[in-house]
Amino acid sequence: MTDLIATSVVDGVATLTLNRPRAINAFNLEMLEAAREALDAWARDDDVREVVLSGAGERGFCAGADVRELASMLTGNQAWLHFLEVEYLLDLIIAQYPKRTTVHMTGITMGGGLGLAVGADRRIVDASSRLAMPETKIGFFPDAGVMRWLAAAGPVGTHMALTSAVIGGGDALAMGLADESGDGELDAPLSRAEWIRDCYVGDDVVEIARRLAEHPDPDAQQAARDLRERSPFAVLVSMKALQRASTLDHNGVLHQDLRLAERMLPVDFVEGVRALLVDKDNAPRWRWATLEEVPREVVDEVFAY
Repeated sequence: MTDLIATSVVDGVATLTLNRPRAINAFNLEMLEAAREALDAWARDDDVREVVLSGAGERGFCAGADVRELASMLTGNQAWLHFLEVEYLLDLIIAQYPKRTTVHMTGITMGGGLGLAVGADRRIVDASSRLAMPETKIGFFPDAGVMRWLAAAGPVGTHMALTSAVIGGGDALAMGLADESGDGELDAPLSRAEWIRDCYVGDDVVEIARRLAEHPDPDAQQAARDLRERSPFAVLVSMKALQRASTLDHNGVLHQDLRLAERMLPVDFVEGVRALLVDKDNAPRWRWATLEEVPREVVDEVFAY
């Protein structure tokens, strides 16, 4: 085991705490493998009737995968796809776990952290919860199986997937990403936003960007700017993946995620991580500069698996 996770069992309730608070519990391969080992053991333990997932520290449950480590594995020609195989398997283990699972999505719960949480039986948010799938910011797509829920959420799910928008606990409840609030009634502003329903119509991302830019609501105009700042290639792949996810079960979405990652991670991901998290210049040089420049056949090739 590792000190990057903490485990305990009290009165039949096993608790797994992600224990990397300085990194908002972003998980690396060592953490993923240790978590799987613990869950496998508890599944066979008759004295354990429930598993609770939480994150150490006050900043959040989990900021997702340690994408710096993943980018380093990619540039170093290491077995980077294995990282995602282990991550997605853990997502599936939690979703299909033979005992009741509860997750506390306190604070930041993003990317792969949301992927770990969303398949649990009881998903609890509170006033501090900040959920997002920020992958298009780093040249990737919302993975870890979360597309299944974003597709079911309709226009607001599309907004979240394409722009990397951050939502609070109230919107998470409205979108089906959470089950209950630990802080009473929570506001759900995005789920009520008319501009989202007005603009996120159809699957033409260029047309969606135009509608957002021309909409009178300032929030829509900001969404247009956000959309244009993301990796154009990643945005287009995300839209197509979102459409396909609406026809798949959780296992099918995770399979799609792995195959898409294998084809698209070498394109914009390392540059996105550099710009956002390493050099922090927020000036990524994407493979294609605009949505209009991305060849549609290149997007189609990502799905030819």
